[in-house]
Amino acid sequence: MQPGPSLHLFEAIGIELEYMIVDAETLDVRPIADALLTREAGAPVLSLDRGPIAWSNELALHVIELKTNGPTVDLDRAALDFQANVRAASAHLSPLAARLLPTGMHPWMDPHRELRLWPHDDDVIYATFHRIFDCRGHGWANLQSMHVNLPFQGDDEFGRLHAAVRLVLPLLPALAASSPLADGHFSGAADTRLVHYATNARRVPSVSGKIIPEPVFTHDAYQGLLRGIYRDLEPHDPDEILREEWVNARGAIARFDRDAIEIRVLDTQECPRADLTIAALVVDVVERLTARATGESSLYAWSEDRLARVLASCIQAGDEAVIDDLEYVELLIGPVDAPLTARDVWRRLADGSRRSWTAAEGRCLDHLLHEGCLAHRIRRRLGPQPRRAELQDVYRDLADCLVEGRLFSAPPRA
Repeated sequence: MQPGPSLHLFEAIGIELEYMIVDAETLDVRPIADALLTREAGAPVLSLDRGPIAWSNELALHVIELKTNGPTVDLDRAALDFQANVRAASAHLSPLAARLLPTGMHPWMDPHRELRLWPHDDDVIYATFHRIFDCRGHGWANLQSMHVNLPFQGDDEFGRLHAAVRLVLPLLPALAASSPLADGHFSGAADTRLVHYATNARRVPSVSGKIIPEPVFTHDAYQGLLRGIYRDLEPHDPDEILREEWVNARGAIARFDRDAIEIRVLDTQECPRADLTIAALVVDVVERLTARATGESSLYAWSEDRLARVLASCIQAGDEAVIDDLEYVELLIGPVDAPLTARDVWRRLADGSRRSWTAAEGRCLDHLLHEGCLAHRIRRRLGPQPRRAELQDVYRDLADCLVEGRLFSAPPRA
């Protein structure tokens, strides 16, 4: 998964996908990730190698992560590899009367009652998070995402890439929101995962900041940001267990240990093909912006506060968000004379793509841009006040989409 030290901008990509393990019949969460890993590896390992894809644990025992086993240059091929591994994991879970469930949040999990932390190796890190932040909440116990890792070398590449990623970040929930429910009810937001993610470290606010990273574009400046986080954590973590750059919980973080920027704001979709198509479009747009981030480019000047306002709109309304910061819209797609919905912005960005899309990617992208983000498709299928049985029916279909590699559809808008 990790881009190596010899990789420059866009030479390869690392992808991570998180899935819930649930009961095959009720779809309630099942904290058996260690049992799944044991069935494949013979022991509850932290990570196991399955050729192009690796499996690993997460903080919550009902979550399993699949990730590219090293950087990949072919996202179309990676989608097929992820799909094969979803089926392999599903085959291991079947005798345990369990299955995998996609999307960014479980729709009715009670995290205060049902959270079980990973109890094996690395448990001291998870126990420290739990002691400081109390992980019995949706923002820790109930969120699944795709991480996209993009490599860089040196300050120039880091600064250009970080500038571009910061600008794209606010629009990503409009493309990938898949978590409209929590506690068995619609939350009012398309991306409820990010609503909770933004506040899960409120005891030490600098850990997540404003989700949009600060405008820092050199290694030294970024280390200053990290030192501030470590300083704020010190009273709660005197043994410095969390004094690592991964403790930074912004929506995109620099990983200088592997020379990559990790994008974290994308909800998991209904199947790997959908995730990897979204990743391909995001990388395409970031690459175009990175090419413009040179010298005194205005791309470096955007404050996190201004970008956070766009992000908040997209978290709330998904692709239906109205983007009324015309200077921001014009930065991405050129001159406009009126506000646009986020979906219209993404359509224009897709139209300007320089990528050679495969037939499978093209079908998936058309589906996404025509039917809308997964959160809205789920909402249209369920209606305004769904009962538990209706939730189970729709999420059972989503679980079937995952194992079958099928896109989730909903009736068109009236």
